[in-house]
Amino acid sequence: MNFNYKYVVLILAVFAFSCGPKKGIATKKKHEKGKTETVEVKTADTSIDEVEKEEIIKPPSSTDRYIATYAEIAKAEMRKSKIPASITLAQGILESGSGRGRLAVEAKNHFGIKCHGWKGAKIYHDDDASQECFRKYRKAESSYEDHSDFLTGRKRYADLFKLKPDDYKGWARGLRAAGYATDRKYPQKLISLIERYELYKYDQEVLGNKDVEIVRVNSGVIRYVIEKGDTLYSLAKRYNTTVEAIKKLNNLSSNDLALGQEIMIPN
Repeated sequence: MNFNYKYVVLILAVFAFSCGPKKGIATKKKHEKGKTETVEVKTADTSIDEVEKEEIIKPPSSTDRYIATYAEIAKAEMRKSKIPASITLAQGILESGSGRGRLAVEAKNHFGIKCHGWKGAKIYHDDDASQECFRKYRKAESSYEDHSDFLTGRKRYADLFKLKPDDYKGWARGLRAAGYATDRKYPQKLISLIERYELYKYDQEVLGNKDVEIVRVNSGVIRYVIEKGDTLYSLAKRYNTTVEAIKKLNNLSSNDLALGQEIMIPN
C-alpha cells in the first residue's frame, strides 16, 4: 500500500515539474512579441504623416497666397509702367520672402529698395552691410508703385524697356546687369519663380486683355465681373477712378468683394 502511494506521488511531481516552465516561457514570448509590434507600427505612421504635412502642404500656400493678393496690383503697374507683371511678382516674392520678411512686415517694403535720397519714413536692416537704410511705406501698394518709379526713373534701367514686354528672361538678366542685385544667381532665381508659379500668364493677360470681360451698358459705365485677386483699389486704379466712386455707384457699404459678383465701374 505504501509502495503504491509513493509511486503515485512521484508521478504527479514529475508531471507538475514538466508542465510548469513551458507555460511560463509561452507567456513571456507572447508578451514580448505583442510589445514589439505595437512600438514599431505607431512610430512609423506618426513620423510619415508629420513630414508630409510640413514639407508638402505648408510652404506652397504662402507663396500662392502672396500671388493671389498682389497679382492685380502687378498687372496694373505693368499697364502703367511697361514692367512685366511676372518680373514684379517674382521680385516681390524673392525680396520679401513671400511677404513674410521683416522689411515687408514692418515697413511694407516688398522689393528691398534702399533709401538713396528718400525723404519718407525709414527702417534700418542688415543687408550687404550692417544696419542699412531702407524705405518704409504705409501700405504695400505704395511699395509696388515706388518699385515702378524706381525702375522707370533711372537711366541705368533704360535698356530694359527696349525688350519685348513679355521677355521675362531678358528682364531678369538685365536687372542683374544694371546693378539691381549683387547676387550672381539673381536672374536664375527670378526665372525659376516665374516658371514654377506660371507668373508669365499675368503678362499675357495684360497684353491680350484676357483678364477683363467688359460689357458697356451706357456712356461712362463698365459692367465688370469680380475675379480672384480683385480689390476695389486695383479696379479703381485700372479704370482711372476712385474706390469711393465705385462704392457709391454700387451702393457698397464696405470694401469687400465676392468672386463672381457683378459691379459697375465709372469710366
